[in-house]
Amino acid sequence: MPDQKRIAPSEIEEAIQAPASFFATPEEVLEHSELTREQKIEALWRWEYDAAELSVAVEEGMPGEDDGLLRRVLLALGTLTGPIDVEHTGPTKHHAMPRSAIAKKPAKKR
Repeated sequence: MPDQKRIAPSEIEEAIQAPASFFATPEEVLEHSELTREQKIEALWRWEYDAAELSVAVEEGMPGEDDGLLRRVLLALGTLTGPIDVEHTGPTKHHAMPRSAIAKKPAKKR
């Protein structure tokens, strides 16, 4: 894969915990060959939380813009897990999407 950023084994946990610090886009997480499927899911899950927080901040008037990051993270996550149940989220603006919203099995190829 061209221009794929290498992640040292000692940095993998940090890349999962703070994916936006290591990857330019959620799609880059999907394409990364050094992460397992489970690690990619965890990284995208954490990125979803951060993107939801940013989306709420922008909605409430903080500086910034809605660049569709939350949607892109959810699409990337859905690529690995199959459909995501976005209908059953928490009652706040932050969504509080439960981990049960993501399927445990890989998405079927079409």
